[in-house]
Amino acid sequence: MNNFLFVSAENDAIPDCKAGGMGDVVRDVPREISKRGDKAHVVVPSYSRLHKNGIFKTKLEFSLRGIPYTAELYEVIPKKVDVNITHYVIHHPEILEGGIAHIYHDDPTEPFFNDFIKFIIFCTATAEAIKIGAFGDLDIVHMHDWHAAALLFIKKYHPNYQDLKKMRYVYSIHNLAIQGIRPFYNNHASVNNWFPEIQLDHKALMDYRYQDCINLMAVGIRLADAVHTVSPSYKDDVLLPSRRPEFIGGESLEVDLQKADNEGRLFGILNASNYGNIRVAEKGLLYRNTVKALFRWLQDTSKKYKADFLAHTGEKIMQYVGNRPKFIVSSVARLTEQKFYFLKRSPEAFEKILVRLTKVEGIFMLLGTGDPDYEEFFREMSYKHKNFIFTNGQSEDLIDSMYLETDLYFMPSLFEPCGISQMLAMRNGNPCLVHHTGGLKDTVAHMKTGFAFSGETYDQQIKNMVNSFDEALTLWENDKPAWKKIQNNAKKARFTWEKSLDEYYKSLYLL
Repeated sequence: MNNFLFVSAENDAIPDCKAGGMGDVVRDVPREISKRGDKAHVVVPSYSRLHKNGIFKTKLEFSLRGIPYTAELYEVIPKKVDVNITHYVIHHPEILEGGIAHIYHDDPTEPFFNDFIKFIIFCTATAEAIKIGAFGDLDIVHMHDWHAAALLFIKKYHPNYQDLKKMRYVYSIHNLAIQGIRPFYNNHASVNNWFPEIQLDHKALMDYRYQDCINLMAVGIRLADAVHTVSPSYKDDVLLPSRRPEFIGGESLEVDLQKADNEGRLFGILNASNYGNIRVAEKGLLYRNTVKALFRWLQDTSKKYKADFLAHTGEKIMQYVGNRPKFIVSSVARLTEQKFYFLKRSPEAFEKILVRLTKVEGIFMLLGTGDPDYEEFFREMSYKHKNFIFTNGQSEDLIDSMYLETDLYFMPSLFEPCGISQMLAMRNGNPCLVHHTGGLKDTVAHMKTGFAFSGETYDQQIKNMVNSFDEALTLWENDKPAWKKIQNNAKKARFTWEKSLDEYYKSLYLL
């Protein structure tokens, strides 16, 4: 029996510990490992809240900033108990929750300041837990994104953690754009402040653009035994330099990634979707669930600043309760540059899409929160366009209804390491319209399982996006059998963890 440890900022196997797709992966991969008869431990920060109903396991004593620190390891009960999987959180008063999903900080002045501190404490406490055998004798340590990469720095350079070298370390990149960059010196969130006893190897740790800083994403790529991108096409993308906005590639780390590839350490393996254990949604509740969510948010004091807008959305949705639109386009995503750059930079293209939809008595439903500029842009568009319904919040029931009752799922991502939304829409037999980038290339085939656009220049991409939208609607209007075939192909497509884990075991874990 092999013994695994997963180290991550998110884990959707436990309640209230997910901000994005990484939480899904950290939930699903250990379950597949457990099915194979191997043992998995999953550890995340407690964010000062997740330990409250946990079972205390042990104190973790270590040194940071030249002073003693004591953290606590708790076992927590997951949403669904699996044999051979144990879930843990690490609690320390300085590991605080942030404003994004009660996990990440969103302080606009120094967004990585608080995050850097809490993940440094978390990684050092995890190193101590490994050292004292809290997870048993480990064979594989699998770390996710920059939040867990400091573990590799500690293992290589910290005199107290040389014992950690014997197991295999795997590093997964979920989003290369967020890299965990902080100064080496002269800052409370600097490496030297937290590890005064370590002689810093600047060349091995530095960010190429900001050479007085560590780049933790780079540390993960440089020091792991195996590096993993979450789709084969995203691997191809990140080996090339970015050309913003036309192309998002290696984001200044392409040289490190090329080196890892040349050394046989870089692998592109597609994330999968969960086809069992699906929340059951009923058809016909889309508008009711929208109204329910709006009423709930209207009672939330933190949403008072947008109460007028929530009421406006409620008024718009009511007209469809007894008078269903003929066609529904939907998107569910965090409102960020990655997801909606095309629409915000080219509102006229978005307007063309909405005008085209009116010709088939269709509506566009968007659900999400995120960047204040993007929220404001979509609120303005909602006031301007009768058939654009922007639900500015988060609701699992409503999301389920949207995935179930949409006719076309729209995902115009600027870049997409893997993407889970397209798989969830396809699982319900809904074709997707996507930008052919990263994992969207590996999952959506144009005119077979959905629709896709691309282009060499930004202008071409925007033009092709509008044309592909028109092509999809024209097919739906004029050729129902062809549309039905695409729906069936989408529903039959399967991106299973079983298949992905075969690759993990062969390439990443060498088992």
